[in-house]
Amino acid sequence: MTPSVANEPASRARINLEWLLRLRWGLLLGQAVVIAVAAYGLELVLPVPVLAGLLGLEAATNLVVRAWLGRARVTEATIGKLMLWDTLVLTGLLALSGGTHNPFTTLYLVNVALGTVLLPARWMWSLLGFTLAAFGSLFVLQDVDIAPGLPRPDHAALMRLHLSGMWVAFAVAAGFIVYFVQRVTRALEEREQELAQARAQHARREKVASLATLAAGAAHELSTPLSTIAVVSKEVERALTAAGTSEAVREDLRLIRQQVDRCRDVLVQMSADAGQTTGEAFQPMPLGRLVEDSLAELTGVERVRVELPTELRQSQVQGPPRALARVVRGLVKNALQASTPSRPVELRVVSGRGNVRLEVRDGGAGMPVEVLARAGEPFFTTKAPGEGMGLGLFLARTLAEQLGGTLELRSTPGQGTVASLALPLGTPEVTASEHPPAAQEARP
Repeated sequence: MTPSVANEPASRARINLEWLLRLRWGLLLGQAVVIAVAAYGLELVLPVPVLAGLLGLEAATNLVVRAWLGRARVTEATIGKLMLWDTLVLTGLLALSGGTHNPFTTLYLVNVALGTVLLPARWMWSLLGFTLAAFGSLFVLQDVDIAPGLPRPDHAALMRLHLSGMWVAFAVAAGFIVYFVQRVTRALEEREQELAQARAQHARREKVASLATLAAGAAHELSTPLSTIAVVSKEVERALTAAGTSEAVREDLRLIRQQVDRCRDVLVQMSADAGQTTGEAFQPMPLGRLVEDSLAELTGVERVRVELPTELRQSQVQGPPRALARVVRGLVKNALQASTPSRPVELRVVSGRGNVRLEVRDGGAGMPVEVLARAGEPFFTTKAPGEGMGLGLFLARTLAEQLGGTLELRSTPGQGTVASLALPLGTPEVTASEHPPAAQEARP
């Protein structure tokens, strides 16, 4: 399991707490404005110093929690306790400013609504019960002289003020609920997308590791019979030479030995890709050298038109050189296979914001939407048997993402396909051990 997936509950709780802190600052500002308007605009008799002290206490709590947020682990219990504290402070503010006659008792609903989004069921029901008890306590507290020295308010006047203030209170509460619930929900959706991407990348890495193991095993198992064939063919050639067999027969035997040697070279390369390439050191690689290495020993290279601006030739990308060259070579190779022999293939290097794009454009028939949607799935290919395994795009995209880049395909039937490999300029935030084997084919 990746760290991002393993820390999902803590990450969710941290996001929730950050948004709750923003909500609390908004509520503090709104409460301060309401108290100022009531005390100095409407000239209501209120214990302003005590109310200001409660608001100051709430602000201090916000600052303490914000400072603590960067050092401690956030849990759902942390959020639940903070919301219980908010309910208690709100009850004190309401009790000192009219009790049940205060139209801003509607703010209790803001806390309940936010708790529904941020808290699990157990904490949510606890918060609801505590809120109901706190609201009910206002009926008792309004009959108690909790602010001695101040004249008791006129209940008839409070009722008139309550009725006229209900619309304002409803608008404030509804605005807070809609805005912050929507923002919290959006933040959680973005986090879910990040987690989904992390899971997908982790799954691709596991598949790459399995492919590397498969390649290493195949190289090991096939090396012995190929060596036996090479030895036996050599002995047969010697025997036929001694027996005076025709040159044509001996030439066929030499061809067999050459093909066996070629198979052994391929297996050695597979073994290197499965082992050494996964730990290949990251090095700065100039774009000019990357393009040259990618096109080296590529059949049909004379059909490739390279557009590499002079100012970009010395610009560097960071990564495993052999793997990067092989990915680009695979994209070009498949573009050549997709194009007719009379159509050229374009390899363009384009500078972007903090990155560089290597775009390979072919002159083929393009890919329909259903094929383009599956491009990059392992073992999915539209090539004829023996021409590819459908692993190129999968490995190329995995390498690009681990280097902090992307691989994008754009295709229109009848107009060809563009494969765009975007790589960051500079040092990517990955380790060499995460690097996958490079691909030899890069189109399904």
